[in-house]
Amino acid sequence: IVSNRGPFTFSRNAEGEFLVERGAGGLVTALGALAEQHEVLWIALAMSEEDRLWVDINNGEPQSVEGIYLQLVRPDDAAYEKYYSVIANPLLWFIQHQLWDSPRTPSITQETWDAWDHGYMRINDLLANAVADSLESVDRPLIIFPQDYHLYMLPHFLREHLQTKAQIQPFIHIPWPGPDAWRMLPKQIRESLLYSLLESDRIGFQTEKDAFNFVQTCRFYLPEVHSRGRRDAIFIRGREVNTCPYPISINIEKTKAIVQEPETQLLKSEFINLVGDCDLILRVDRIEPSKNILRGLEAYRTLLDVHPEYCGNVKMLCLLVPSRMEVVEYQDYLKDIMAEAGLINARFSDRMWEPIRIIVGDNYPRAIAAMQLYDVLLVNPLADGMNLVAKEGALVNQKEGVLILSEYAGAYYELSENVISVSPFDIYGTVEAMHRALTINLEERQRRAESLRSTVENAGVRQWFYDQVDDALSAFEKDPDLTSNER
Repeated sequence: IVSNRGPFTFSRNAEGEFLVERGAGGLVTALGALAEQHEVLWIALAMSEEDRLWVDINNGEPQSVEGIYLQLVRPDDAAYEKYYSVIANPLLWFIQHQLWDSPRTPSITQETWDAWDHGYMRINDLLANAVADSLESVDRPLIIFPQDYHLYMLPHFLREHLQTKAQIQPFIHIPWPGPDAWRMLPKQIRESLLYSLLESDRIGFQTEKDAFNFVQTCRFYLPEVHSRGRRDAIFIRGREVNTCPYPISINIEKTKAIVQEPETQLLKSEFINLVGDCDLILRVDRIEPSKNILRGLEAYRTLLDVHPEYCGNVKMLCLLVPSRMEVVEYQDYLKDIMAEAGLINARFSDRMWEPIRIIVGDNYPRAIAAMQLYDVLLVNPLADGMNLVAKEGALVNQKEGVLILSEYAGAYYELSENVISVSPFDIYGTVEAMHRALTINLEERQRRAESLRSTVENAGVRQWFYDQVDDALSAFEKDPDLTSNER
């Protein structure tokens, strides 16, 4: 596994001993399950001072940490800043979520080109070298899983460095938009990214739509590629590169266990007191422009205007997790969110009722506690690779709550039959969806909630990773002598 951020956070106690905290993300969870059946090495970048000290103490060698072999690579600080804060975030992220205001941004400047050459390319090459060095004495077939938009150039550099059999299989966690979105990148950068990804054996996406958009993007911009009428493959230089949907999910067992933890139960009691007799409209999001929080607040304000009977009887709770707060656009977005919430409370509050409460902070048990109590869960992103909040809420909710889900969320393709769907741009439609969700009869709520819960329980995060491994192993079985040099 190769990723920007590693699966563990290191810190030290007063005695100088290292303390390890496992990340809560789905990728870490899935890898833990994978490591039970396969030998797994995870290579990532050293992010903090403690990470770098851990690297130094272990002479840069892989170490077993909670059953996972981990190797952290120290990047040059200046190169990392260019790679992460200029190219990966915000340039690629904003393109893939189609968030740029194209008459004004982005502007590809000399700084951008410098960040591409001396940041993004350099860090991808650094990680590729680390992968190659770790495999010098390995002569068995390998599966390499680069993760996400940070590492689009990794397949190219891996093919240059690897001398052993390998299936290279990136997974892209965020949406892949259609060809027009990629016009924002200069031709040289755009083609470099696409050709690099096409040096993989197959590429994993969240949905069939993302995979199809990738095929169309390659056909549009790379004259030598074609798809031979297929929606799920690219043919280039005598090779076939498959594009495969692997919808990511959650750790079912761990999420259920968190529901029972004392901290979660205490937080749940606090939320019960906060909400009182009101119906609860909940949203749980990172503070991220693509999550469309502002339009959700505007829709709630309009709901109270159009349906005054909800004043005093409905409460909105927003649990917001800080994200990329070093990016100016994110700072401005949070300010706009707080201003809109303040206006709603100023206009509609009375002595006994506060219409909206916003809590900012990263507290997963708090989110799970609140999800148990919603009557309506609002998930209305402009673009989302998957959105695991929709799945977590469906799994843990105890009030037969109704899910309002944007048709632009990756989760929509799995859950659409039992949600109230909305266009994320349609304020009026979102108001109507809220009203319908609050008035739908109990029998219908129960039917929808049970179906959603069953869908989520039948496709957990372990299955997501097993499907990717199985496809790579099947490729080796079909063509065991194919080496990276022959490609």
